[in-house]
Amino acid sequence: MDLKDGDGICADDIKLALEGHVKEGYQFKPSSPLSPGDPGYNPRPSADDKVHVLVCVLSADSAEITDSVLKKMADIREAASELGIPQMAIGTHIDSACPETKKDLKNVYKSQQLKQKVKDFSAAVGVPENYIFPVKNYSDETDINDDVNTLILSALRQMINLGDNFSEKLI
Repeated sequence: MDLKDGDGICADDIKLALEGHVKEGYQFKPSSPLSPGDPGYNPRPSADDKVHVLVCVLSADSAEITDSVLKKMADIREAASELGIPQMAIGTHIDSACPETKKDLKNVYKSQQLKQKVKDFSAAVGVPENYIFPVKNYSDETDINDDVNTLILSALRQMINLGDNFSEKLI
């Protein structure tokens, strides 16, 4: 779900999704937020319908995040916090954002440039630095790469652990 300015998804719809009020298959419409009574609205969500982890995905090589998008992100994070939903972020395209990492992906945690991006994002959005995971996207590779897989699987493992811990509290 994209939060971009203008035609991005409405923050209130994401809040409804966090609570499980959005039926599977619903198509989000930026110009028409979901409301009770709409066919895509779930009036009685079960624990399975609710979000178990809020994951923010952003490109490490993108330009600055606009103030309006940061506001949407803060509103959504606040709603998730009120619901006790754990939060994390994934920074993609780290190879495009940092020449040192592009040369050797094993330098990902040594890169001062990426450390600064993580710090800046953490300060802007409020996700703690240790909950921001760098990944490299598969783009022009023809074979799998263990270094790429390690980063992706590390982020996925954290996501699963956070979700498992949260779901145990729901039972």
